[in-house]
Amino acid sequence: MINNSYLLGLFGPDATAGVGGSAVSRPRIRQPTPPWSTTVQSPPQSDLVRAALGGRKFIDESKVRLGATASSGDYRTLFTLYNGIETLGALANRSQDKGVPATELTLLQRRFDAGLAEISSYLATSRLEDVRVVTGTAAATAKTTAGVAKDQPNLVTAPIHEGAVDTPVNAFQGPVAFDITVARNANPTQTLRIDLADMGSTPRTLDAVNAFINGKLQTAGFETRFGREQVRQEPRTIQVGGRPVTLPSGPDRWSLAVRGTSVETVSFAPVQAADAVYVAQAAGTSGAVQLLKFSGDPATVAGTARPGETQWVDGRLSQTALPAGVAAVRASAVGPDGSLWLVADLKDDGLTGQPIKGERDVALLKYDPSGRLVASRALGAADTASGYAIAIAADGKVAVAGSVTGALEPGRAVVDPALSDSFVTVFDAQGLELWTQRRGARAADEATGVAFGADGTVHVSGRAASAMPGAAGVGGWDGYVESFKASQVYPGAPFTAVATSIRQFGTSGEDTVSAVTVSGSNLYTAGVESGRAVIRHFTLDAAGVPTLAATRDLGLMSGEIAGIAVQGGRVIVAGATRNAALDAGTVVEAHNGGMDAFAASLSIDLTAAPDDWVSYHGGAGEDGAADVKVHNGAIWLTGVSDRAFNAKPEDPTRGYLARLDATTGALVSATTWAGDGGQATPATLAVGSGGASVLDRLGLPTGMVAQHDSRLLTAATSLRVGDRFSISLGDGGRARTVTIEARDTLQTLSRKIEQASQRRLIASVTTGTDGIQRLNLRPRDPERGAILTPGEAGRDALAGLGLSPGYIGATSGDDVVKTFGLGLSSDLSLRDEATRKAAGETLLKALSQIRAAYRALAPESTTPRVTGQAPAYLQAQLANYQAALSRLTGGG
Repeated sequence: MINNSYLLGLFGPDATAGVGGSAVSRPRIRQPTPPWSTTVQSPPQSDLVRAALGGRKFIDESKVRLGATASSGDYRTLFTLYNGIETLGALANRSQDKGVPATELTLLQRRFDAGLAEISSYLATSRLEDVRVVTGTAAATAKTTAGVAKDQPNLVTAPIHEGAVDTPVNAFQGPVAFDITVARNANPTQTLRIDLADMGSTPRTLDAVNAFINGKLQTAGFETRFGREQVRQEPRTIQVGGRPVTLPSGPDRWSLAVRGTSVETVSFAPVQAADAVYVAQAAGTSGAVQLLKFSGDPATVAGTARPGETQWVDGRLSQTALPAGVAAVRASAVGPDGSLWLVADLKDDGLTGQPIKGERDVALLKYDPSGRLVASRALGAADTASGYAIAIAADGKVAVAGSVTGALEPGRAVVDPALSDSFVTVFDAQGLELWTQRRGARAADEATGVAFGADGTVHVSGRAASAMPGAAGVGGWDGYVESFKASQVYPGAPFTAVATSIRQFGTSGEDTVSAVTVSGSNLYTAGVESGRAVIRHFTLDAAGVPTLAATRDLGLMSGEIAGIAVQGGRVIVAGATRNAALDAGTVVEAHNGGMDAFAASLSIDLTAAPDDWVSYHGGAGEDGAADVKVHNGAIWLTGVSDRAFNAKPEDPTRGYLARLDATTGALVSATTWAGDGGQATPATLAVGSGGASVLDRLGLPTGMVAQHDSRLLTAATSLRVGDRFSISLGDGGRARTVTIEARDTLQTLSRKIEQASQRRLIASVTTGTDGIQRLNLRPRDPERGAILTPGEAGRDALAGLGLSPGYIGATSGDDVVKTFGLGLSSDLSLRDEATRKAAGETLLKALSQIRAAYRALAPESTTPRVTGQAPAYLQAQLANYQAALSRLTGGG
């Protein structure tokens, strides 16, 4: 039996047609027809693209037509937004078409960026009455993805033992002796000698060695203790014949744990040491980047394979995986304290707890000698940046040079955001930024080398496609050298850096400077000019201004320069070449065919001399020279080893590390190795004095154990001083700006946010399971939230914090204004196939949110709901319907 109430709902007085032949209707308020209605003829996508590329505005309220029955001004805003986003979508779709010229793709990107900014600005200034629409997200709470690592007094090493905990540990066998130095507040520093030979015949298990060390620490009155940490192995799944096969977990692995306290500082020092050689390489086919550490003298310090490491070779001490957010390592150097600094390109998702603002950024990573990441600094570029060079001064200052596209320094205008400019940034020994300078020609340019002068002057070399500021172009791409000096008004004041000189040089062809070095009052550059290897010598006056003194042409290059240095009164230049007869003096080690690495020793004034020499290294195939370092009488070279000339990208690639005598050019040693998946591509090289020792076998660092990094947001995140965002109340009112200052921490920022939101938001600092502290935002009253609006390009603090712009508060419910987030962010881009597809999908979701907001504005019916007993005529009609249905269904 069909319920009569259901039929009443179908045919009752709410229906537009009455029963019994008389039409009954009541006036209803109708919504205006939206632009996505099937009754509206939409303009062709090609017309939208043509209009946008022609400069037509994306936002134009005059193009919106509303019917006379529209009861809310919100419709005009929603339809205007819809049209603008639809045009953005047309640009995204066009960028995905096959065969679009590169020039058009550049214009599409430029207009897409302009349209996105126009839409965001329009929405920020529009006032909706009955719904709320925000550019970004709408959520009850928000949490930064950026964060600050919590102080960690404990050190856990890489695994040093595999198997049962009560079996002897290979890393403890043989001579194992080192010093532990402990400083406790104001108490005198004390050094303890740890020599496992003093254990006698006691088996050197983890627990036995830890007990031995802890006994000495306890006797000395210290609280720091050694322990062990278990690293359980998980089952692995591999593909066999296209089917997944699960392998059992391997034996447990064990690490040493140094459990310190906040009142004790612990340092380690070896009894016997050798130079440490670090090689950063791409490994495998998944984009992984590794750090390899070798002993500079395996006869003094030998390496052993550690649990979990792959592709071990004699002389290697350790293998460390770099964070997943690292795309590539471009340069590396060892500081005075033995720390290793890496210049890396970051992927668009950045590092854990350190999101980046744009598509790609530069990171400065600091590792202790054991391979533990102790600090990371992001440049904070709004678009893209790459670092190409690093230099470390005697006082520990670090300079990084490279190229940047788009905004970098807050408040500084960019001539052409599509072209790269040169930049140099100087950090102190702890990695805190001191100053940044960006210099650009009218055309593209980039910095490729950097060096410190004895007086602290920073010399930057690079190449430019037009005249650099203050210089004259020669033609094509030219080389250049530019010098900077920094000063403070008073100690503790911000540094101000100025360019003191610029020299641009080269030929009318394609020229570049690949490396620069300074020795006393002499500056040298090395590069390739019109295909020839050219070394230039400049003298520096008292003000650090260079003057060209000599030039040395080594002949046709057919390769590249990897680096230049001064050692023992000689100029050492290295790279890779096909030229078997470089004009660099006596050939010590002959060319082996194909592309070979080379090192040449030249006189200090670059004049040809009898003791000049050149040595080649390689096989019959293609050998590269990714980097070179000259240290303690040795020339170290690394790169790809002896690859077939016609090898495909997926073919196996081996890396090499070669040592030449810096005095004679003779080959001292050479090591090659394979990589995971058959791929090993060395990228950079660094050498540190006394950094290799028995401590590497134990996973312990040489020097002080770093317990904490800076808590400043400008150090721990990609934020820069002057970055900002604004907060406005959800129910209207003037937006208040939150600006990042030099001394801001998560704690000070939380107070700023609460004040700017007029106490609408509660900002609290919480610590995650990964040990990173982050900021959580929630409304004090869910029905009265706040809106976060990003800063302008180059000054957006929300991107650096990893916060989405939008509304924080209740988005639906009784007495709550329904809120819709479009999910549009400033990092939407058309730069490649993946981002174009993602942009198109995001814009489709934004359009669906606007349609949802339109539906939320639908007026409720003004017809009173009929209650009580139905009239007799209607009851009779329903009875007839019921009888007919009974006959149709057989009385069921």
